[in-house]
Amino acid sequence: MTNVFTRMKDSISADLHNMMDQKEQKNPIAALNQYLRQSEQEKEKVRKLVERQYRLKDEFTREYHRAQDLADKRLKQANIAEKAEENEMREFAMKEHEEYQSRANRLKVSREESVEQLEMLEQKYEEMKHKLKDMHLRRMELLGRENVANANHQINRVVDDYSNKPIARFAEMERYIEDLEYKVNSSYYRNTFDSKIEKLEKEMNTQETN
Repeated sequence: MTNVFTRMKDSISADLHNMMDQKEQKNPIAALNQYLRQSEQEKEKVRKLVERQYRLKDEFTREYHRAQDLADKRLKQANIAEKAEENEMREFAMKEHEEYQSRANRLKVSREESVEQLEMLEQKYEEMKHKLKDMHLRRMELLGRENVANANHQINRVVDDYSNKPIARFAEMERYIEDLEYKVNSSYYRNTFDSKIEKLEKEMNTQETN
């Protein structure tokens, strides 16, 4: 049963990844944004590693100075014991001196290596930041071009694809107004026709009478 659920989970996960891949292929801007987000995450990881290298260098430095101070202290004590003819104490101090000095020498080499490694990491980290900054600027340039292209596409569609429709609508509106004016004028003419005839008839009768 566990294997069945595992296979189902893997299958669903694979389908989701395929869908995301197809979506990103259709939208390169989204793919670029995803890549930049991942790059920023990697940059943050590198920054933490550089900080860790700083701490290691400081720790090597502290341990080196501590070991060197103890080596110098034991050598001085060995000289004092030798002058006092305390051979056993001198041998102990010299043995301690050799151990501390050996440790100090090893820490000195490690510290120098850590400094070189830190300088190399800092240089690479700076290069990484510059490249990421350039990528962000490039993305802004591409987004600007995309906006202009989309705006021009919309403008062209309004101007070209729909250029005849407003003219047709204006012509239709003009015909409607002309028809309305004709109906109004015709109605007025019919309404006043009878009164005009009556007036003419009266004028004619008056002339005949006179």
